[in-house]
Amino acid sequence: MTQVHGIHHVTAIAADPQENLDFYAGVLGMRLVKKTVNQDVPDTYHLFYADAEGHPGSDLTFFPWPQLPPVQKGTGLAMEVALAVPEGSLGFWSQRLAQYGVETGPVEARFGERVLPVSDPHGLPVALVETADAREFTAWDKSPVPPEQQILGLHAVRLWERDLPTTAGFLTGVLGFSAVGEQGGWHRFGVDGGGSGKHLEIRELADVHRGAWGTGGVHHVAWRVPDEDAQLALRSRLAAAGRRPTEVIDRFWFKSVYFLEPGGVLFELATEGPGFTVDEPSESLGERLVLPPWLEARRGDIEAVLPPLQPPAATPAR
Repeated sequence: MTQVHGIHHVTAIAADPQENLDFYAGVLGMRLVKKTVNQDVPDTYHLFYADAEGHPGSDLTFFPWPQLPPVQKGTGLAMEVALAVPEGSLGFWSQRLAQYGVETGPVEARFGERVLPVSDPHGLPVALVETADAREFTAWDKSPVPPEQQILGLHAVRLWERDLPTTAGFLTGVLGFSAVGEQGGWHRFGVDGGGSGKHLEIRELADVHRGAWGTGGVHHVAWRVPDEDAQLALRSRLAAAGRRPTEVIDRFWFKSVYFLEPGGVLFELATEGPGFTVDEPSESLGERLVLPPWLEARRGDIEAVLPPLQPPAATPAR
């Protein structure tokens, strides 16, 4: 059965874009691999952070919408993004985050993994998870974080749902996930046997109200498919399951299909290619504003309304 092969990217909502850049590139040391705009709302940045080459599965992306209120936590939303870090690195990360005054929780054990919960400057829950699972990763030689400690990419997402069985049936019957286990009220699902970047965890909260997008929240979760044929096969299965997927949308760096899973979380199917080097060389990714060809004619108007971004700066806490 054609199925997804893990997370392609997660897109969240930030407030001030400079604060977002300073945290993810300056503090966490991820590379800004694509500085572009929301193609549907092009007066808004779309910032992509990843490993040195922007491998699918390493991208955490943001729409900075400072005019929005904070996220209203509730069911039907992804509530946390987990990032993979090398085994034995949480001591380094605890010290580094404390140095910059970043709020963290105590180290936890989740499904046999050591986890450091973190809150980003706009309230997004992020978890750093130690893992030795194999993945495509290229260290960034200009990162402020040493190569042996760098963030390896995405690890998992956590959802709040009102009806676990319905969403679980959809994940296993349509997208190809398998149930992995339960711990502390969280139900883990994995695809391709699990592994870094291939997890989804659900907590059933039948009496909790529906959540609403806002700053510090996740906008959507994109799942990776190898090519357009696989994407179309899955799109047909989504339509047969009543999920009303969109038509294929060309995002230039990948092709996208969007749909709501049964609990209301916005999902995407994203192809692995053509990738971020289709319009700029790997050595200069993220250094200038790039636009898909159909927006180039509007570059002047777009640049006039976007706030300027300075190179990432991280200031240690006093």
